[in-house]
Amino acid sequence: MEPARWAIVARMDMFSDDICYRAIATRDPRFDGRLFIGVKTTGVYCRPVCPARTPKRENVTFWPSAAAAQEAGFRPCLRCRPEISPDAAAWRGTSNTVSRALALIAEGGLDGEEASLPGLCERLGVGERQLRRLFDKHLGAPPIAVAQTRRVLFAKQLIQETRLPMSAVADAAGFGSIRRFNDAFKKLYRRSPSELRHLHHSPAPVSMVTLRLGYRAPYDWDAILAFLSARSIEGVELVEKGRYSRTIEIDGAFGSIAVEPAKNHLEATIRFPKVTALLSIVARLRRLFDLDADIETIGAHLSGDLGLAPLIARRPGLRTPGAWDGFELAVRAILGQQITVVGARQLAVKVAKLAGTQVGPDVTGDARLSRVFPSAARMAKADLASLGMPKARIAALKALAEAVAADPKLIEAAGSYDETIQKLLSLPGFGPWTAQYWALRALRDSDAFPAADVGLLRSPVVATDGKRPTPKALLERAESWRPWRAYAAQHLWTADAEHV
Repeated sequence: MEPARWAIVARMDMFSDDICYRAIATRDPRFDGRLFIGVKTTGVYCRPVCPARTPKRENVTFWPSAAAAQEAGFRPCLRCRPEISPDAAAWRGTSNTVSRALALIAEGGLDGEEASLPGLCERLGVGERQLRRLFDKHLGAPPIAVAQTRRVLFAKQLIQETRLPMSAVADAAGFGSIRRFNDAFKKLYRRSPSELRHLHHSPAPVSMVTLRLGYRAPYDWDAILAFLSARSIEGVELVEKGRYSRTIEIDGAFGSIAVEPAKNHLEATIRFPKVTALLSIVARLRRLFDLDADIETIGAHLSGDLGLAPLIARRPGLRTPGAWDGFELAVRAILGQQITVVGARQLAVKVAKLAGTQVGPDVTGDARLSRVFPSAARMAKADLASLGMPKARIAALKALAEAVAADPKLIEAAGSYDETIQKLLSLPGFGPWTAQYWALRALRDSDAFPAADVGLLRSPVVATDGKRPTPKALLERAESWRPWRAYAAQHLWTADAEHV
């Protein structure tokens, strides 16, 4: 499609030109990731917070995504580095299909020889024409262009922030060959990848990298860390000194991640033997820490509720923690049925010891991270009788493990959220609370709401005449919180934890 066509489409969901120009003139961080600026005189596209001198109004165009700017022929700015901007694409408009497609693309859904647009559409349950139309409307660029932009920007980040050899960078970003990698950079940046690297030291081993994960402020790191700490599994996870660490497994390979706050971003140290998994790992981390939320828009909407308004004012940067792995969270959700957070945590430790895989400090970098949470296949084969749980709940765990081992796509963020939830509800022991809690954290469904949750029902914010509401009454109260009920729930949980 010609750039002129994209210019028309890309402006559909944008702010007015006057607002966009004021945003770049004042370097307003609230717009970072929500728009990109193409500078006609230089051929470069920038973030709104770019430190370069603000170009004249007649010399700029505005784009809803980095992919749209690149499709129009602009190349990324080397000063403001679009590759580290908050990824607001998933929040563009209200399309769940676009959000699900972006989640799959972020984990390599259009990378590799076997990946294709028809295959992606099949996983999403939509036609190619419909998906292209949605991407046109919300991102101003087709799915293939979005995937290509993600690859090249991720490669650029690896070049500048790591010491990985160029061949490893090419593999990690999904280019397939060093030739394609070099050609893409020479075309886009007008220089080779090695010329972009300013680090004058020898390459490092490919098994460990440290990367910056951007977000749009404010970000309440203390709250998200407290939430994860209260649920951390000994041997699998570790929270100390403001840092979160855990073991990970992808396609049978083991490693670890460690995340801590830095100035205006999080810093992730990734230890993993397969460099090709890096793009997927970063995508999972962004979901785990909810880095792409349009937190200002969410807060403004929820503040219309007089009960929620004080909670949001107290914690304006509160996010909803995601999950590293959908199966792991499903197990933990079943374990957490009708018991305390502490009780569920203790059971999760038993599950990890019984069916998990032991790993050494050579894999994780820390002897205290000694166990990987069991996969569905391993749990399906394990004898769970010694867990000390009711037989019905053990049967539910076995049924879940067997179902996911037979069909890993059962818990994948494809299809519609409702379809995925209905599949889980068909399993033994998977009730509405479990399904909604899982959808909130694993699917990143911003409107998921476990109305029967004890912590939500006992909140004074939702009480009427000092009495707890029924789940039905709470759902009625929460109707005005849509489509951000998951964030309302997180505010209520956080306030409850502070007063228990």
